[in-house]
Amino acid sequence: MKLPITFEGLIKEANQLQLYQKLIFQLNKDFQLANIDVSFHEDILPESLRVILQETVFNLIQNKFMEYLNLLYIIDVSEDDIKRLEEADILRLSEAVSFLILRREWQKVWFKNYY
Repeated sequence: MKLPITFEGLIKEANQLQLYQKLIFQLNKDFQLANIDVSFHEDILPESLRVILQETVFNLIQNKFMEYLNLLYIIDVSEDDIKRLEEADILRLSEAVSFLILRREWQKVWFKNYY
C-alpha cells in the first residue's frame, strides 16, 4: 500500500474505492474512544471534514494537550511522523497533524477492506 501524500489524494483514493464513509466511521470511532466530543456526519464534504478536524486538533493542542496526546495514541499516529513536524506555528502544526490522523485512519480502513 502506498500512502497518499496529500489530503486531496487521500480523499480521491477513498472515493474511488468507495471507502469514504468507512473512513468517517473510523474517525468517529477513534474520537469516541478518546472521549473527544466530535462526530462527523457520514455525508460530510471533504473540505468540511478538513476544516472541522483541523479546528478540533488546534483546540486540543492549545487547551487539552493530554487529550490530544491520548487521541494520537488511540489512532496510533506514528511518533516519528509527529517528531518530524517542525512547525512552530500551531495553526500549521494542527493542519499537518490532521493529515497524519486522516492518513493513519485511511490505513486502517484500507487494510480492513482488503484483508
